[in-house]
Amino acid sequence: MDIFKELLKRIIIFDGAMGTQLQERGLKTGECPEYMNISHPDVIFDIHKSYINAGADVIETNTFGANRVKLAKYGLENETAKIIGESVRIAKKAAQEKSVALSIGPTGKLLKPYGDMAFEEAYEVFKEVVIAGEQAGADIVLIETMSDMLEAKAAILAAKENTKMKVICTMTFQEDGRTLMGSDPVTVVVSLQGLGLDAIGVNCSTGPDKMVNIVEKMSTVSRIPIIAQPNAGMPAIKDGKTVYDLMPDAFASYFPELIKKGASIVGGCCGTTPEYIRLVKSVVQDFKPNMIVNKFTAVSSNTKTIFIGGDNPLRVIGERINPTGKKSLSTALKEGDMSLAVDEAVRQQKSNADILDVNVGVPGIDEENIMVKAVSEIQNAVDIPLQIDSTNIKAIEKAVRILRGRPIINSVSAKEKSLRKVLPIVKKYGTCVIGLTVGDNGLPKNRKERLENARKIIETAKEYGIPKEDILIDCVVLTLSSEQEAAQETLEAIKLVKSELGVNTVIGLSNVSFGLPERKLINSAFLAMAASYGLDSVIINPCDDTMMNTLRASMALMNKDKGCINYLNIYGGNTPVKNSSSKKYIKNEEHDKLLYNHILEGKKAGIKNIVEDILAEGAEPLKIVDNIIIPALKDVGGKYEKGVYFLPQLLSSAEVVQEAFKIIKERLPKGTVSKGRIILATVEGDVHDIGKDIVKVLLENYGYDVIDLGKDVKGEVILEEVKRSNVSLVGLSALMTTTLFNMEKIIKLLKQNANVKVMAGGAVLTEEYALKIGADYYGKSAQDAVRIADSFFSER
Repeated sequence: MDIFKELLKRIIIFDGAMGTQLQERGLKTGECPEYMNISHPDVIFDIHKSYINAGADVIETNTFGANRVKLAKYGLENETAKIIGESVRIAKKAAQEKSVALSIGPTGKLLKPYGDMAFEEAYEVFKEVVIAGEQAGADIVLIETMSDMLEAKAAILAAKENTKMKVICTMTFQEDGRTLMGSDPVTVVVSLQGLGLDAIGVNCSTGPDKMVNIVEKMSTVSRIPIIAQPNAGMPAIKDGKTVYDLMPDAFASYFPELIKKGASIVGGCCGTTPEYIRLVKSVVQDFKPNMIVNKFTAVSSNTKTIFIGGDNPLRVIGERINPTGKKSLSTALKEGDMSLAVDEAVRQQKSNADILDVNVGVPGIDEENIMVKAVSEIQNAVDIPLQIDSTNIKAIEKAVRILRGRPIINSVSAKEKSLRKVLPIVKKYGTCVIGLTVGDNGLPKNRKERLENARKIIETAKEYGIPKEDILIDCVVLTLSSEQEAAQETLEAIKLVKSELGVNTVIGLSNVSFGLPERKLINSAFLAMAASYGLDSVIINPCDDTMMNTLRASMALMNKDKGCINYLNIYGGNTPVKNSSSKKYIKNEEHDKLLYNHILEGKKAGIKNIVEDILAEGAEPLKIVDNIIIPALKDVGGKYEKGVYFLPQLLSSAEVVQEAFKIIKERLPKGTVSKGRIILATVEGDVHDIGKDIVKVLLENYGYDVIDLGKDVKGEVILEEVKRSNVSLVGLSALMTTTLFNMEKIIKLLKQNANVKVMAGGAVLTEEYALKIGADYYGKSAQDAVRIADSFFSER
């Protein structure tokens, strides 16, 4: 059955939970769930068949953790293909004419720069899984419960590049409406759907009531079907078993609203059983899919989406990360030093750039690898989208491949060779692209030629399946001093491109004034004129006060700054405010401020020299920690709690502190830096340790000595370490609902046999539940763990 054809007529039903069903049928704590495909195929078959009998259209294989990274925990990494093959065979036998989806969960590792797994390593892990799944006969790839868009991207590309199966991806969101890595629902869809997905959505996360809002947000930007697979509410322990607070009828009652908000594929996740799916089927069987293909132009970073055109203000694309005419930047890039590029990125973001152009084109440079390095480090420092600027197609592809979010490619021209080289990359990675109105005959002579070149770009892009909403047409600004009439031709072309082709526009503006005195006068006047002709985005220096002042005034005059709110925020004091970063970035400020700002902005480059300079000036090592590092980390934590920063920024700042501590510790007697010792462990039966690893990084960089016992740790092992190390605070983590009972047992064991306090956390845990099972503290986030530790050790 082709479910995507069926979607034209009705709602498609996926099955429910696998883990809780396995537990009910004898899966023991610490056993590998996926190995039951081999050891107990009859059990797996019965579970699948029960969902088919309940009305499911799609059966998910028992392969959520069947990748070599997770299977290595059980010594089964070499059995990956066999386990997957058996799982698909069982599912197909149970499904008969219904579809089989190959379930693929995360590796459990953080990707670089926040963890130690490289993008291509994750890609290879997922490649093994999808190839084995297709060979066994799976119909669909279901990439599910993803927290990091980059890991999801690795899995999607592995499926698209190595199989012909349909691909669906679902992310999981926290209570704040964002993924663990800080991505919101709109940004997830904008970033991932263009990679060739057949459906996108949300699973796990919450019960169906709170999932409605997530689906509604996704539906505002989705161009493909949306899938929703909620949990059966919140977990709790009853009679020694994990149960959920939503009964099947209450669970099913929310699905009409989920469908009205945009879901056309539905199913269940943690805690749902065949009875849940049967009732969902009965509730939604008369509904028709409500799929709207949204038309918009947008780009994104990991945590932010920027919309271009329409009623949105004119968007600023910062041009400063470009080595042309910048000797120091050229030299740094040649040496592989990204610090100046990162500084420039931070400066431009502070000056209110919406998007950053990244160009590393220095003659003789290894542009492919330097571009990848630059993109990675810049994205680690700022949270706005990027524009990849290069004539090297390999450098462009490598950069957009490892980028978190949706970039712009700068650029493709109307030349046949350029179109055939660049557009396949745009299509494959679902990016936006600048269409430069330069044709095979060279620079355009007039507005008509610009219009025809734009038309050629749009029509050729359509052949590749690229909608015109993903194209920004550049009507080419020529030099006023040599071709005075060309400026007006560009302006008229902008108007024509928008009215006749219905596409958004962009220009690189500074060339218009080349060779003339007082260039800012020409540039700012031309910007105001271009805005009035309908320009949607502009590539300029955002640190130029004159240009930004002109832009803000233009937006107010054109009613694109509603209520003049932005204008008033900037100029409400009646005195024009200069961009805060228009001067050289804190170059002349004292070293302690420099260190503070590096921590705040997550900038590792140069941190060793800064700390050594502070020490050389006579500062006491511990005072550096107390007076600079800890206050800076608290500032970072405050921004995280307010939703200004997200997990990537927390981890970036922690890495900076880690580098600073390396130097400081060399000047101290051993052990004097530690503020206290803490044991961390993921409880028995749970092989996920992302959350625990993040807590470890933050605690260590706040000055705590962490004893990390790893994942799937028995209570007896933890107790033994508590006694051996004389530790008084233990942190326990659980990501799976099926291991919450083990957390309760471990807490009870520790309390009965040692004088120890326990803080508990994990995606499936609530504060009420944590305290109920005996934990002394509940850590909702890694930052909470630091606060708990600070409070605990200060009281002692």
